Amino acid sequence: MTTPKRYELEDAQWDRIKGYFPPYRTGRPSSLDNRTALNAILWLMRSGEPWRDLPERYGSWKTVYSRFRAWVSSGLFEQVFLELIDDPDRENLSLDSTIVRAHQKATGAKKTPNVWSKIKLLD
Repeated sequence: MTTPKRYELEDAQWDRIKGYFPPYRTGRPSSLDNRTALNAILWLMRSGEPWRDLPERYGSWKTVYSRFRAWVSSGLFEQVFLELIDDPDRENLSLDSTIVRAHQKATGAKKTPNVWSKIKLLD
């Protein structure tokens, strides 16, 4: 078992979802495997850094970005989230103000009552 770096998936986590990630087949063969691409995306989302500041260990930011766009447009992330939503082990389910970034003017936004009832999470 490999020890993941900060923000990266552990082996057991990857084993659970790797079947959802199709082999990448367009253009020349990629040296970037799906797990590394997903770890790069997780690093970007958690760190809040721009795409161009992706560490070299993840490969080219352009390659990671194109993989991200392909996965978003194919609905892959929704499939993975639906797989994981019933996970009884919610150790990584955490949201606090250090994760959520808002513009400094966002605090003065007009309040919308019952906003959560308008968001449809699952069909």
